[in-house]
Amino acid sequence: MKVAEIRQLNDTELNKKLSDLQTELFNLRFQSATGQLENPAAIGHCKKDIARFKTIITERKLGINKEA
Repeated sequence: MKVAEIRQLNDTELNKKLSDLQTELFNLRFQSATGQLENPAAIGHCKKDIARFKTIITERKLGINKEA
């Protein structure tokens, strides 16, 4: 998901999607441990998406307006 798309979401949607991404990361790690993961790069993509969501949530808490 792109940053511009994430910024358009409201706070409840951000928290919901963040929770979904964290669950997805857990499942990807579980698949990796059991040897069933087909795309190892998916873990990295998921981690980066989580970081993007957390960054935007923090920006909103601090009142920082960043235009990308």
